[in-house]
Amino acid sequence: MIKAQKSSKGKRLGIADIADQIARVIDDTQSGAKELMEPVLRIGVTGLSRAGKTVFITSLVANLLDRSRMPGLQAEAEGRISATFLQPQPDDTIPRFAYEAHLRALNAPAPFWPDSTSSISQLRLSLRLRPVGLLRSMRGQRVVHIDIVDYPGEWLLDLPLLKQSYEQWSAQALALAATPARHALATDWLAQTDDAAPGAALDEPQAQALAAAFTAYLLAARGAGFSNCAPGRFLLPGDLKGSPALTFAPLPRPAKARSSTLYGAFERRFEAYKKQIIKPFFRDHFARIDRQIVLVDALGAIDSGPAAVDDLRAALSEILTSFRPGKNHILSRITGKRVEKILFAATKADHIHHSQHPRLTAFLEALLTEAKDAANWKGAETEALSLAALRATVEQSTRHEGEVLELVRGRLQDGGKEVALHPGDLPADPARLLTPARQGALVWPGDISYHLPVFAPPKPLDAAPHGLAHIRMDKAAAFLLGDKL
Repeated sequence: MIKAQKSSKGKRLGIADIADQIARVIDDTQSGAKELMEPVLRIGVTGLSRAGKTVFITSLVANLLDRSRMPGLQAEAEGRISATFLQPQPDDTIPRFAYEAHLRALNAPAPFWPDSTSSISQLRLSLRLRPVGLLRSMRGQRVVHIDIVDYPGEWLLDLPLLKQSYEQWSAQALALAATPARHALATDWLAQTDDAAPGAALDEPQAQALAAAFTAYLLAARGAGFSNCAPGRFLLPGDLKGSPALTFAPLPRPAKARSSTLYGAFERRFEAYKKQIIKPFFRDHFARIDRQIVLVDALGAIDSGPAAVDDLRAALSEILTSFRPGKNHILSRITGKRVEKILFAATKADHIHHSQHPRLTAFLEALLTEAKDAANWKGAETEALSLAALRATVEQSTRHEGEVLELVRGRLQDGGKEVALHPGDLPADPARLLTPARQGALVWPGDISYHLPVFAPPKPLDAAPHGLAHIRMDKAAAFLLGDKL
């Protein structure tokens, strides 16, 4: 007779749980054996709202299929890549990334930005490599599979909730909403929360109203440029919309928090959200990633003001505590994979002149300092750079009041008018942005002025080479997968 066992955490496991764990180990072992012959590298691509995940993946795939725009990828420069091709979707339960549709949108006669990421998707790109070195005449070509996993950054913000109780999360969320930068956005929800009686019996219409008001606040915060807007499924509910798992909101703890009360119901639903929504994502997708790129709309945060910059800093710090960095080995599929490399990329580098790119990268590195110090890296390799997955502008210079002014020229998203403008200069010292942000300033000091224009995709040229025009996508590819080629 098979008896239930206890896990390392002391919780009793049923027979079904044990069988599921055994099946996972067998499946992972079989997959690991296959990967010895044809290695599979899983690259996670994420970023918070407006960071450009969809365009990044489309550009990465297009420029790996045709590498004429990838001089910084050493394997291509040395002629080691003989072919690149798309493979059928490897996971039957995950939607395929709509690469062809997104590429058509960007290459259309009237190009437009494709829809942003709202759920998880995946694409497999395979590279056939020529052998190099003294043994090249004795070895055949080999294949490396690249699985690109696209998932919303809002889902990544959910992972820190696994370490929090409902009481802790509620206190943190209520305190954040009460800050001067966010209070006006949360007025309606906070008023309903003040009128609620957490210790009273559950009233479902009131619960739905509180959840709706809380969701409206999160959407308004995201629209105002804030990044730390969890739970993420409240912003991207999908088929969970209206379910009890998304019908809760932060509440102050009453003197008696019985299960039949409003507080007790919300606490139970918060735990269900963690168990039924966050944990499956972590187990089935996030924990299987080998390399990770985190796209950051740093220019958008600067444009939104000091509060948005400090909120982005806090969000990145929360995100990075969720990664399991370190080196992988042959048994990692069984013992648990770790993220070997993490690339942080400040997007929309084409919105400023190239002379300011080092300042943008320095700002991103400074923004990440606290987050990286808080994470336990254990050997993971990290890098920061500024890039543009699709270059929407060209550069030009002009003289203004006796000085040379560096401009970017492109088509504005609103109206399609072509303009040449100078959005502002980023400070050479990132502290001039981070210090006011940490001190709670609501506006930048008078000597700092930056406005982020919204450009439309460039119209394709008849004689344009294949692939998509970009800035440093070859450097990003070299960091993420160059050592595997």
